[in-house]
Amino acid sequence: MTSSSRRHFLKKSTLLAGTTLSFPHIANAQKSTSPIIIGEGEHQYEVDHNFAKLPDHFKWQTTHNVAIDAEQNLYVMHEGRAHLKDHPAIFVFDPKGKFIRAFGSQFQGGGHGIEIRREGKEQFLYITAYQGIKSFAKLTLTGTTVWYQRAPMASERYAQGEDRSTRRKWGRDRFMPTNTAFHPSDGSIYLADGYGGHCIHRYDTHGNYLSTFGKPGEKDGEFNLPHGLWVDSRDPENLSLCVADRANSRLQWFTFEGEHLKTLAEPFILPANIDVYKDLMLIPDLSARLTLLDKNNNIIHLADDENWRKQVLAKKKKLRTQAHRWVDGKFVHPHDACFDAQGNIFVAEWVSTGRITKLTKI
Repeated sequence: MTSSSRRHFLKKSTLLAGTTLSFPHIANAQKSTSPIIIGEGEHQYEVDHNFAKLPDHFKWQTTHNVAIDAEQNLYVMHEGRAHLKDHPAIFVFDPKGKFIRAFGSQFQGGGHGIEIRREGKEQFLYITAYQGIKSFAKLTLTGTTVWYQRAPMASERYAQGEDRSTRRKWGRDRFMPTNTAFHPSDGSIYLADGYGGHCIHRYDTHGNYLSTFGKPGEKDGEFNLPHGLWVDSRDPENLSLCVADRANSRLQWFTFEGEHLKTLAEPFILPANIDVYKDLMLIPDLSARLTLLDKNNNIIHLADDENWRKQVLAKKKKLRTQAHRWVDGKFVHPHDACFDAQGNIFVAEWVSTGRITKLTKI
């Protein structure tokens, strides 16, 4: 039997926490000399911007996603740069932020999603890649490829030859997968084609294509960039699949067969992904903030600064390249976030120099 873990390794995970940032060291950033605490009440976190220590012979690139294994090691996925073919796209750090290993150069220039799942006594990585890579793969925790998939042509959603194409061509008939989630009982895999077909594909445990649901649009059950997804386990008696419908500024819930259940539009701007720990749901929002939802979907914002967000949005992506303007305790572009087994949070931001923040729950 398989058991899923959303970048943290917990059974029927649920949220109890808030959010804290930690970035790779940026020499010119606005640094605080005292501990930075964000959140309030029981949802308070200490921000660590220097958690992950990267060896000098590797370079931080645009960070995309994060995952936690059973030993609480952190896996970081980079988009990477296509011209640096020998540079790894996946870095691994121990629970104290010490570098362990790196691999995944085959995803350079298109690395995107990363998840970890226990299957029997083993753990595996599930990787999605877009741009010119256009792939969906299963790897061991040390980087050995188990299987590697291209566009599911049986879905009849893609242009002829898309399963062989390496062109960075965008469109609804192109395969640009973003993230994965796992069925809680049968082990099947849900794959969001966020930048391509705007739909959700389902595969069996061996990576064989099964079915597809959703299409481009703004109505319930339709998508405009379904970027992230995860199983909502906050109510164990009523599990469902939640999708971050980013460009439609909302979350949507579905049955595991793809039937629409409900939609929540407020208070999201550009929700990018989802994680669950105990009775909380975590949503990194590309528009400079993190949001928590309790089991009744009441809203808890973390590090939410409207004036800062206006600066970020006004710059129209320029701030992501201006590390000297970043401020401790504030986000630029949270692209992914996940919990560890203690309810601490790790945040990956879509910034050109990379930024991984650890938020330690107080």
